[in-house]
Amino acid sequence: MIRKLVFMLAIAAIVSGATIASQAQPQSPVTRHTRDEVVTGKVPMVGHLPANQTMDITFILQQRNPEELQQFLKDVYDPSSPVYRQFLTVDQFTAKYGPSSDDYETVKAFAKANGFKILSTSRNRMNLRVRGTVETIEKALNVKMNVYQHPTEARTFFGPDREPSLDMPVRLWAVGSMDTYSTPKPMVTRATAHAAQPEGVISDAITGSCPSASFCGSDMRAAYYGGTALTGAGQYVGLFEFIGTDLVDLTTYYTNAGQTQNVPVTLTSVDTQSTLCKEPSCDDTEQTLDMTQAMGMAPNLTGLTMWIGTGGLSGQTLDDPGILNGMVTANPLQAQLSCSWAWKPADNTTDDPYFTEMAAQGQNFFAASGDDGNWAHAEFVWPADDVYITSVGGTDLETSSAGGPWSSETGWSDGGGGITKNGFTIPSWQVTAAAGCAKCSQTLRNGPDVSANANFTFYTCADQTACLANEYGGTSFATPMWAGFLALANEQAVSNGQPVLGFVNPALYAAYSSSSYNSDFHDILTGGNTLGATVGYDLTSGIGSPQAALIDVLAPVSAGSFTLAATPKKATIAPGGHGNVKITATPSGGFDSSIALSATGEPTGVKVAFKPGSIAGGSGTAAMQVNVSATAKAGTYTITITGVGGSVTQTATFTLTIS
Repeated sequence: MIRKLVFMLAIAAIVSGATIASQAQPQSPVTRHTRDEVVTGKVPMVGHLPANQTMDITFILQQRNPEELQQFLKDVYDPSSPVYRQFLTVDQFTAKYGPSSDDYETVKAFAKANGFKILSTSRNRMNLRVRGTVETIEKALNVKMNVYQHPTEARTFFGPDREPSLDMPVRLWAVGSMDTYSTPKPMVTRATAHAAQPEGVISDAITGSCPSASFCGSDMRAAYYGGTALTGAGQYVGLFEFIGTDLVDLTTYYTNAGQTQNVPVTLTSVDTQSTLCKEPSCDDTEQTLDMTQAMGMAPNLTGLTMWIGTGGLSGQTLDDPGILNGMVTANPLQAQLSCSWAWKPADNTTDDPYFTEMAAQGQNFFAASGDDGNWAHAEFVWPADDVYITSVGGTDLETSSAGGPWSSETGWSDGGGGITKNGFTIPSWQVTAAAGCAKCSQTLRNGPDVSANANFTFYTCADQTACLANEYGGTSFATPMWAGFLALANEQAVSNGQPVLGFVNPALYAAYSSSSYNSDFHDILTGGNTLGATVGYDLTSGIGSPQAALIDVLAPVSAGSFTLAATPKKATIAPGGHGNVKITATPSGGFDSSIALSATGEPTGVKVAFKPGSIAGGSGTAAMQVNVSATAKAGTYTITITGVGGSVTQTATFTLTIS
C-alpha cells in the first residue's frame, strides 16, 4: 500500500512538472533588442562571435502595477493631491511596484540552470547581471550573435539576429548589453573642431575668473544664482558616466583656479569598467568638467557620486541599465542626477522604468540636448528627448565682470533642440508652452526644457596634461550646472521642512506660465540653432536659463511647520479619577509661532484642560489634564488634540480607556 502511494505521488509530481513545463512557453521581452538595420538586411553579416567568448548581460524584470504607478506619478506631482511630493523610499517603491521576490528568484534559477554565472543582484529586484559564453547566451535566448558591418562607421558591431525568447514563466522587460552598435558620444565639443562662430557670437570668455579670463564653474554660480546662503549643503549629485576619471585632473583644476574643493567624491563602477581613466587610452575631459560644473554651482554638496559603467570605449556593450539602476538604488539617494552622454538604444523605452522610479523617489535626471543643432539633423538625440527627463540646451553667456553677475545671453548656435526623433507624445506639462511656439509640435515632445551657458568659454583640466582655456564647450557644461542649481533649490526646500522637489519639469513649466516668468528665467531672445531663439519657449533654449528667484518659486520660503505628539498614547482612568497626558510640539523650518491647543472626541462626562493653553515659540510642552466624572460610561475612546499656530494645523491622538 505504501509503495503504491509513493508511486502515485511520483506520477503526480511528474504530471505536475510536465504541466508547469508546458506552461513556460518561450516569450520575448517587452522591449526590442534587434537593430532595424539587421531586421531589414541593410547591414551585411560578416561573421559570428566565437562560441567560447564570454559576455556580461543583464536580465531586466518588469515593474508591477504599471497603471497604479502612472497614477501615483500624476498624484505625487499634483499640488492639489494629498500625496503631493510624498516620495517613496527604494524599499517602498520595490514593495509596491518592483518585481516580486518570486519572479526574481525564478529568473535567478533560470540563469543558473542555463549555465550563467550571477555577477550581481539589485535591491529593487530590477536587474540581474550574469555572465555566460556566447554559446550559453544563444541557447538560453534562442538567438545567433552575429557580427555585422556598421552602416555609418568604419567598423563592425555584434548583436542578436532576432528578438531573444526565453523558456521561462516570467516575461522580462529587457536584456541589457546585447550589442555594440552604438558607441556613446559625450556632449562636449572642442572649438577647434568647429567652423568659425557666426558674427556676434562670443568666441572666448573675457570676464571669467579662471586663467585667460575663461569661466570657472563658480562664475556660473555667480551669474545664475549670485547669492551666498545656499551652497548645496545636505544634497548629493550623481553623474552618469560611461568612462572613469583621474581625480588628479580635478585637483589640478581647483589648484589652478585658486579655489578649494570641498565636496567628497565617490567613484563607483557598476560592472567591470575601471574607475580610473588615463591617457593615452582614455580621455576624462567629460567626466572632469561634469564635476567642476556641478560643484561650481553647489560648492558644499554633501557628496558627489560618479556612476561608471561600460560603453564609453569602442567595442564595448552599453551598461546603461547598470548605471541607472545604481542611481535609483543608492543609499543615500541623490536627488539630482546628470548625464552628458547620448547614444542610440535599440528601443528608446528600455530605460523608462529607471526614470519612472527616479520620479517616484524624488529624483531628477538632467540630460544634455547635444551640440549638433536641430535634432532633425543630429545623429544622437536620446535620452534628451525622453519625457521623463529634463533636457538641457545651450546658450552664449556674458557676465559683467570676473565672478560678477549675469549681463546678457543669446542662444548657442550648436545647441541641440527640436522635435523628438523617437516619437514621444508631448507631455501634459509642455502643452501650454508649445502652444505659444510656432515651430514646436503640438502633439510630440519638444526640447530642450531649459538651458545654460555652453559656448567655448570654459576652463578645463583633463588627461593629466596642461589645462585649457576657452577651448571646450557643449551642453555637457550646462547639464551638471543645472544639477547643481537644483541642489540649491532642494537645500532650501529641506531647510524649510519640505520634501525635495523630485522631477522638476511640471514645476518648471508652471513657473514659465506664471506672471513672474521674466523674474525666474532669462528668456533667450536671439541666436541659437537653425530653429532660432525667440520670445518665450523655443527649440534652442527651451524656457531659458535660471535666475536666483526661481529657487524661491520652486522651494518657497515659508514659516515652517511643527509636529504634535501625545505621551502616553494610551491612558486608563477610573470613573471619578483624573490623569495627565504630555503634549509636545517640535518645530521645523524655522517655525516659531504660538500654538493654541484644543481637544475633541471626549465622551460625556470627560473634560480636558490644558496647562498652559498654548505652547509659545513653536517649541515646548503642555500638560493636558483629563477629568472623568463618576458617572462616565466605561469604554475606550480616541481623543484628538489639535494645535493651531500661524497658518499651520497639526493633530495628535491618544486613547482613553474608562475602566
